[in-house]
Amino acid sequence: MKDKKITCKDCGTSFVFTVEEQEFFAQKGFTNEPTRCKDCRASRKNSDRRQSHDMHPAICAACGKSTQVPFKPRSDKPIYCNDCFKK
Repeated sequence: MKDKKITCKDCGTSFVFTVEEQEFFAQKGFTNEPTRCKDCRASRKNSDRRQSHDMHPAICAACGKSTQVPFKPRSDKPIYCNDCFKK
């Protein structure tokens, strides 16, 4: 194996797919090479996360504060705001 120069399909910049990255991909069983640079992969990953969850309003069962959760609240399960959930 040797380093490969690849052009990002989103931004068009060239990036290096290093031997170490190739070994990691092989170890994980990935058969395709990356088609996006690290910045575009990170940007796409973050935007996918934000778009994949519709937020729903809820009331914290511990403190009564309004909060939002990425799932439809059910009456049989308590919902907690971030502060109460961390406790």
